[in-house]
Amino acid sequence: MKALTQSLKKSLEKSWPYLKGAIILAVLNIILLLVTGRAWKITTGFLYMGAGVLEFFGLNPRSWYYFSVYQNDAPASFFMNRYTAMNISIIVGAAIASLMTSEFKWKKIKTKKQLVFGFIGGILMGFGTRLSFGCNIGSYFSAIPSFSLHGWVYAVFMFIGAYIGSKVLMKFLL
Repeated sequence: MKALTQSLKKSLEKSWPYLKGAIILAVLNIILLLVTGRAWKITTGFLYMGAGVLEFFGLNPRSWYYFSVYQNDAPASFFMNRYTAMNISIIVGAAIASLMTSEFKWKKIKTKKQLVFGFIGGILMGFGTRLSFGCNIGSYFSAIPSFSLHGWVYAVFMFIGAYIGSKVLMKFLL
C-alpha cells in the first residue's frame, strides 16, 4: 500500500506527458461509450445550461425551432441531465488535478484588448458548435474512435482553423 501511495504521489508531482494523458482520455472515452451507449459531448451540456438560464428568466426556449427540431429529446430539466453532470465533473476533476499538481493559478486579464478577443472568440466558438452540432470533443474526439468519416474531415478543418487563428492572434494580440 505504501508503494502505491508513493507511486501515486510521484505521478502527481509534475505534469503528465501528452501521450499518457491521451491514452487515459481514450480509455475513459471508450468506457463512457460502453457504459452509457452515448458518445462524450460537451457543448450540449452548455447549451442546456444556457437554455435553463433563459427559462429561469421567463423565456421558453423549448418552443424555439432549434429545440423542437434538433433537440427534440431535450431533458425534462435543462440543469439536471447527463451532459451537465459530465461538464461539471470535468471542471471539478480538472480543478482537483491542477490543485494536486500545484499548477492552479488565477491569471488576471492583461489588457482590454485581450478581454475583447476572449469575449468575441467565446461567442464565435459557441455559435460554431451549434452550426456544426458539436465541438472538438463530439465532432473529433468521439467521432474518430466511432469510425465516423466526419471526424477526419473535421480534423483537417480544425487544424486549418487553428493555424489561421494563431496567425491572427500573433498579428493583432501579441
